[in-house]
Amino acid sequence: MKLAVITLMLAPATVVVVSFMIVPAIITILMSFTNLDYRFIWEWVGLANYQKFISDINTPIFVRNTIIYVAGTLTFNVGMGLFLALVSTHIHDTLGTLMRALWYLPRVMPSVIYAFIMMWIFSPMDTGFLNTVLKALGGEPVPWTFQYYWPFLFIVNGFIGCSFGMVIFSSAIKAIPQDYIIAAKVDGASQLTIIRRIILPLIKWQIAFVVAYQTLSLLASFEYILLTLDGGPGYYSTEVMILQAYHLAFGQYLASMRYGYAAVFVTILLVIGLVLSIVYWRVFRLRELMAEPKME
Repeated sequence: MKLAVITLMLAPATVVVVSFMIVPAIITILMSFTNLDYRFIWEWVGLANYQKFISDINTPIFVRNTIIYVAGTLTFNVGMGLFLALVSTHIHDTLGTLMRALWYLPRVMPSVIYAFIMMWIFSPMDTGFLNTVLKALGGEPVPWTFQYYWPFLFIVNGFIGCSFGMVIFSSAIKAIPQDYIIAAKVDGASQLTIIRRIILPLIKWQIAFVVAYQTLSLLASFEYILLTLDGGPGYYSTEVMILQAYHLAFGQYLASMRYGYAAVFVTILLVIGLVLSIVYWRVFRLRELMAEPKME
C-alpha cells in the first residue's frame, strides 16, 4: 500500500521529467547522427557531423568563447549576488527588502526591453548614456561594446543572474542564529571577520548550490548575447556553442537550417553538463545538502 501511494505521488513528476527532459535529450542525440535539415528527412550519417565539428576551424573559437562566457558570468553572478545579500542583510530590513526588490526588476522585465536599455547605456556612440556622462566630465567616448565586449556581456547577464543568488544568500544569512553574531561582536570581532569566519562557512551549501545551478544554466544561455551583440563584434568574437547551435538550426534562410549539425553542439553541451553535475555532486558533497537534518 505504501509503495503504491509513493508511486502514485511520483507519477506526475516522472511523466514531466520523461516527457520534457529525457525524451527531448534522446531525440537531440539521435538527431546529431543525421543530416536533418529544413526538409525534415531523417538521413542517417553516423559520426560525420562529429568529425565535421572536430575538423571545423571555428570550433576552438566557440569552445574558448563558451569557457570565457560561463566562467566570467558565473564569477560576476555569484560574487555580485553574495555582495548584495551581505549588504541588504546588514541594513534596515525595510531598506534591504526594497533593495532586493529593485534588483529583481531586470528578471521580470521583458528581455528585449532590458537588452535595449543595456545597449543604450553601453553604446559606443557619443549619444550613449556612459559616453554622454564621460563627455560631460571632459573625457573621451569609449567604444564599450567593441573594446570591452566580454565585460559588457558579464554585466548584462550578471545583473539578471545575480538576483537569483542574492535571494538564496539573503535567506541563508537571515537564518543564521543571531547568537553567533552577537557572541563574535562581544569578543571584539570586526564585521569582516564575522563575514569570513561565521557567515561564509555557514552558507557554504547555498553557495555550492548556486555555483552548480548557474554553471549548468549558463551552458545553455545565449539570450542576451543574441539580443545585444549576436555573436559579434567582428568574426565570432562572442559566439558561444549554444548560440552557434541556434544560428545553425534557425538560420535566416531555409538552406542554412542544419538541425543535425546543430544537434552536435547541443549534445556535447549536454555531456559537459552531465559531467559537471557529477563533479559538483562529489566535490561540493551536494548529497549532504539534501540529507535529512540531524540533531547535534
